Amino acid sequence: MNTVLTLANEAAFLLADKPPAKGPEFGKASPIGLLVIVLLLVATFLLIRSMNKQLRKLPETFDADNPEPDQAFDDGTVAEDVPDPDAVADAAGAQTPGSAETRGAAEQVDEPGSSPDRG
Repeated sequence: MNTVLTLANEAAFLLADKPPAKGPEFGKASPIGLLVIVLLLVATFLLIRSMNKQLRKLPETFDADNPEPDQAFDDGTVAEDVPDPDAVADAAGAQTPGSAETRGAAEQVDEPGSSPDRG
């Protein structure tokens, strides 16, 4: 193990001692660099084209004539969860979600912090 480290150390010193190569090719870019730049340009072109297609699918404005479905979505419910007010009134008859019976039942529920102390 020690000999491997010694050989690696000697190789590093030999490579570091060499003067930099200066010849006719010094400082010139390779064709691989050109290929990488061309590939990046092609990828950028394709991404911009895809983004433009997605932006064309958007409506001109986001103003809705009927904002109730959007409001239900903002409140955390989906359209299937929001009952139709007419259907609820027909099914409940005279009892509506805000009727006295439902309010009385809600008032009877104990609040979590109101239980007597158990010492």
